[in-house]
Amino acid sequence: MRLVLGGVAQGKRNYVKTAYHISENNIFSGENAELEQLCGAKAVDKFHLWVRRKVKEQADVPKLTETFIKKNPDCIVICNEVGCGVVPMLKEEREYREQVGRMQVILAKSSESVERVICGIAQKIK
Repeated sequence: MRLVLGGVAQGKRNYVKTAYHISENNIFSGENAELEQLCGAKAVDKFHLWVRRKVKEQADVPKLTETFIKKNPDCIVICNEVGCGVVPMLKEEREYREQVGRMQVILAKSSESVERVICGIAQKIK
């Protein structure tokens, strides 16, 4: 498992494609895919949007994240950092933000590497 984090439009996807030689066809989007589809992917982009959908469904995000890790331990996960900045006023948005943070902690623990991408440049965290 590899985790690539960063803000919106910071070049995470392009970094993964270049650094890990992943083609566009091998990157699934968490925005629309279900867990079963993500478990076979070489890379998953927008994992935070998968979390958003699961929070709306009132699913157990930590448990689903653990399942994902077990079924796809070699995946590269691309995820926005959503915990920085203004705290949302809506309870649902605060819950989403918290669940993304908790999911990132779980992924980071299981990851061989964790990188933050800023302006298209990766910083190794782990």
